[in-house]
Amino acid sequence: MHQFEVRELNASDHHWVERLLRQLWHSTRIVSRGRIHHADQLPGFIALREDKRLGLVTYYLTNNECEIVTLNSLVEGIGIGSALVAAVRNAALFSKCRRLWLVTTNDNMAALDFYQKRGFSLVAVHRNSLEQSRRLKPEIPIVGIDGIPLRDEIELELSL
Repeated sequence: MHQFEVRELNASDHHWVERLLRQLWHSTRIVSRGRIHHADQLPGFIALREDKRLGLVTYYLTNNECEIVTLNSLVEGIGIGSALVAAVRNAALFSKCRRLWLVTTNDNMAALDFYQKRGFSLVAVHRNSLEQSRRLKPEIPIVGIDGIPLRDEIELELSL
């Protein structure tokens, strides 16, 4: 049993979502495959324990596909990320999506590990795509986790 609950985002979450995205993503704008998402305006789910917000996922639905745009767990090791992904998967199934997908960067080994353990497959490496992304969002750093140069987008998907 979870030590938290998951619910849909609502208007009362907006300021917290905006602050969290700016803190963790340097902006509310997220670039994925050459598209700018305003993540603070997207649907999503939040994990809570009592009144404390523990995690956030945002997603984008289009053309029978669902893209996970952001996923952040503020408490590791208790299943928040998994529960948030499951909530988006259920929303995608409800919307009759054929696939659930996302993009991460070449430095994010933890994300690659996390999503593959949950059934996602690597489907593409978009080489040097962050050059274009930086034109849309200059806040994207040149160097990422563990000093790895940020160059590529790695696309993962789960067939539904």
